[in-house]
Amino acid sequence: MDGRRRNPYQLTDESPVYVISIAAQLSGLHPQTLRQYDRLGLVSPDRTAGRGRRYSARDIELLRTVQQLSQDEGINLAGIKRIIELENQVAALQQRVAELSAAVDGAAVAMQQREAQVHASYRRDLVPYQDVQQTGALVVWRPKRPKD
Repeated sequence: MDGRRRNPYQLTDESPVYVISIAAQLSGLHPQTLRQYDRLGLVSPDRTAGRGRRYSARDIELLRTVQQLSQDEGINLAGIKRIIELENQVAALQQRVAELSAAVDGAAVAMQQREAQVHASYRRDLVPYQDVQQTGALVVWRPKRPKD
């Protein structure tokens, strides 16, 4: 989270608020189909203390997606389950990449700040070294001969 407290009464897309009959109406499916999808692990709603199913807006959207893949695309339920698993995995990996990217950006800023501190600590009476330009000249060294 970003450090702010979330209102416990504020509804989000993940808030489990719909009973199975309402979820079935919103998704355009029969309640028995929702139960079957739950048994197969395609859409797993939250449960109340009495084990009643409670669907969220995200669950309703997922139910519609399952229906569309099944009816319009002709994908079987096992294939849909695999697609959902892979989509969840991609979303988790994208989140991890975003976290790592933010960490790298933070480390880069810290490194630049430290580099600026090091440069600020240099003595100002030193002259920066400049590389001598290389030439193609050959220099031969001959030791002095001792005088007789």
